[in-house]
Amino acid sequence: MSYYKKMMGKNIYLAPIDPRETDSFIKWMNDRAVAEPFGEYGNTISSKDDLKWIYEPPAHMQRYAIVLTEDDELIGSISIHNIDHLNRNAFLGIFIGDEKHRGRGYGREAIGLVLEYGFKTLNLHNIMLSVHADNHAGIACYKKAGFREDGRLREWVYKDGRYVDKLYMSIMEHEFLN
Repeated sequence: MSYYKKMMGKNIYLAPIDPRETDSFIKWMNDRAVAEPFGEYGNTISSKDDLKWIYEPPAHMQRYAIVLTEDDELIGSISIHNIDHLNRNAFLGIFIGDEKHRGRGYGREAIGLVLEYGFKTLNLHNIMLSVHADNHAGIACYKKAGFREDGRLREWVYKDGRYVDKLYMSIMEHEFLN
């Protein structure tokens, strides 16, 4: 499949979501490891209509496919959303779909591309994300990208018979650009 290359990295590039990739997103949104952090695992995802939030994002959101440079394979998605131009802030969301591509630095590279775009092109000042406290790999990735923990909602998420904290992390423009 051919993608429009919006932001180029070394190993990956970011492209607009192609609606023909429905099967990949349905598969990923039914994978607990991918869907649970988005609150989608409890939902039945079986058609493109169930994924409107991916294919038809609202005006305050920009969502991109994460694609491998070497073979144009779609491996995940990243978004910058809740964009507030007045206060110059937004949220970031990301997932790497297939387990074989996790832990290889692709997420970190995609985050770097989106942060550069957010700060230099969208003129944002602060980009925030939330993550479950038991997502140790995600937290390590976000810290490597320069995010810092801002706060914690104690016992906010119920999963596997126990409560887990939800962390908020952010990075500011001057922290990224230095």
